[in-house]
Amino acid sequence: MNGYSMGFGSVYMFAVWVLVGFSTYALIKLFFNKRNGDRKPESDLEILKKRYAKGEIDSEEYRKIKKDLTED
Repeated sequence: MNGYSMGFGSVYMFAVWVLVGFSTYALIKLFFNKRNGDRKPESDLEILKKRYAKGEIDSEEYRKIKKDLTED
């Protein structure tokens, strides 16, 4: 009888560890998805403003692109 109960105990412990591992994985995934999901994607105008602020484009090009974006 002892051999059978030891086998069942091992299966039970394995199931517990699988459950603990899965729960840990799910909580970590949920946490990181929430952190990254809070960010809104940048609009075209925000990207344009950042490019102008960095000096990637000059004021003439900035005005032209802004006009093209806001015509819709």
